[in-house]
Amino acid sequence: MTKPAPDDGSDYNAKIIKEFRAKQGRVGGPWAGTTLILIYHIGARSGVERVTPLGCSPRGDGRFVIVASSGESPTHPEWYYNLKANPRITVEVGAQTFTVLADELAGAARAGLWPKLVAEYPTLGEHQAKTTRQVPVFMLTRQD
Repeated sequence: MTKPAPDDGSDYNAKIIKEFRAKQGRVGGPWAGTTLILIYHIGARSGVERVTPLGCSPRGDGRFVIVASSGESPTHPEWYYNLKANPRITVEVGAQTFTVLADELAGAARAGLWPKLVAEYPTLGEHQAKTTRQVPVFMLTRQD
């Protein structure tokens, strides 16, 4: 059993989540035109459920790609570790909520997809260029 976080993030994320739900997945501002996904992830250490809005790349057949860029940070975002520990998660896309399995891509799978993601979202390439860590890429595959 998970415990929901009483305040699971910044006011910025809370505003995005509220707008996302009010407008069935569409938001304005810097996220206008970007496909957003809300991921529900369980804290690897805390067991607390959190909700995080992320840009995603729909890949068809119930698959979505998310990237753990965390801007130009030298460390992975916290949700990265949560997905590694608990890869079966719930997501919201548009007005739908469903379960996905999060699989971190490596090797040829990541290498083949990365240029396409950078072409779609050029800031990903900028973020990668400004950090020494390899930015993780996850494929989320719908399970239900």
